[in-house]
Amino acid sequence: MEHVLDEYKQPYDEKFPLVCMDESPKQLIGETRKEIEMQCGSEKKIDSEYVRNGVCEIFIATEPLSGKRIVKVTENRTKKDWAKFIKELAESYNSAEKIRLVMDNLNTHCTGSLYDTFEPEEAKRIADRFEFIFTPKHGSWLNMAEIELNVLQNQCLGRRIPDIEIVKKEVKAWEETRNNKGAKINWQFTNKDARIKLRRLYPSFDN
Repeated sequence: MEHVLDEYKQPYDEKFPLVCMDESPKQLIGETRKEIEMQCGSEKKIDSEYVRNGVCEIFIATEPLSGKRIVKVTENRTKKDWAKFIKELAESYNSAEKIRLVMDNLNTHCTGSLYDTFEPEEAKRIADRFEFIFTPKHGSWLNMAEIELNVLQNQCLGRRIPDIEIVKKEVKAWEETRNNKGAKINWQFTNKDARIKLRRLYPSFDN
């Protein structure tokens, strides 16, 4: 935890950008009956019944200090999907010497996924572009990408969406709008705060 918090307090450095990455599923929900549009004096009406059309996966990477984020929607959440997203992320930071990437310990989030997807030379080339910084177990709340996912859910995806193509279109529009605004994350939690508020998690040295 303290390692992650130390990274968050570092000043902006375009040669060593700090990027937070996370992923989340989105259930595709269709209607069984046509909705009744809102009218004067009457709210919009949606039937309680629905049909499940499967699940898609949303990958997101956000650079908190610059207000930049990259989002990709895929049909699956396999090792190869993560590896291809990481390659795209590396290509979007061509001028960086090393990308400091914060993410959780999901079993697909590892260099092995790169080697399962690309030839060894390419896998190593991509891996060498990153310094992987993992949040501790049960500590994914330390990942600022979770904040962006919550914003995406509240502003864009918090409703029934029947198919992945609509999700892709909506997410792309949200990404462009939020990037144009340069929306940043003002992270305030520090190691000093952690040692007070999370004191129970630290070893006790009382005699």
